Amino acid sequence: MKESEKNIKVKADDRNSIEQLCDTTWKSLYIYIYYKVQNREEAEDIIQETYIKAITYMQKNDIDMDKCKAFLKTIALNVIRDKWRKNKREGTAVNFDDINPKEMAIEDHTEDMVKRQVVENALSLLNEEQRIVIELRILKGYSVVDTARIMNRKEGNVRVLQYRALQNLRKIFKENY
Repeated sequence: MKESEKNIKVKADDRNSIEQLCDTTWKSLYIYIYYKVQNREEAEDIIQETYIKAITYMQKNDIDMDKCKAFLKTIALNVIRDKWRKNKREGTAVNFDDINPKEMAIEDHTEDMVKRQVVENALSLLNEEQRIVIELRILKGYSVVDTARIMNRKEGNVRVLQYRALQNLRKIFKENY
């Protein structure tokens, strides 16, 4: 950004100022948003909504150009969070015409039961500490710190124990399955 651009105030009622804002920030803002949502159309929608909210805010307040990128990224992140919350409340749309009920009924449940039994059998072949660390870290999703506290071990010991347990599981699966 040129030195002369740094001190320019962005005014929402000045078309040249808005165009300059969009020209200087669009690419980096789009990349930031796309990285978060991983969808071109959604990123374009979010960037439009971000600029609308920013311009609405700037009708009442002036923003320095050097602070504008951070300001826009903050607005974009809030818009993304709002969309995620909205999608979480509404859920994902499912097209029931694409689902074959005969395929879904028994096969998936049976496969899941078989996979679960295979994993349980493999875990039973580990020693008790390795089995506990796998259950806490992988199956239940505990952090290393929490697992160390539960097992009365140091964090480094938990990491080593988990690594060795995973190596043993890999060996068990190669030999038995």
